[in-house]
Amino acid sequence: MSEPVAKKSEIKPGTTLKVMVGDAPVLLCNVDDQIYAIEDVCTHDGGELDQGELEGDRIMCPRHGSYFDVRTGDALTLPAVLPVATYRVRVEGDDIYVDA
Repeated sequence: MSEPVAKKSEIKPGTTLKVMVGDAPVLLCNVDDQIYAIEDVCTHDGGELDQGELEGDRIMCPRHGSYFDVRTGDALTLPAVLPVATYRVRVEGDDIYVDA
């Protein structure tokens, strides 16, 4: 079994937390007390999404303003057109596990 990557209590609703899963930078997003995990790299130019604002279930890339749906990874606005990778999340008690 893999090791937990974070504690749910560390990520309040409406906030994010960047973690490493192996060599992959992953952004954990708390949307209405549900944890989602996406790759922490904008598909438009490689910017780090953890520097952007989480607005509901969308995160904005701070470099050029693209929005991504943190539940599905879909690119919602230009200039990004490709989705970000999403990862399966398991929460057991306060422990968060990410399958990447």
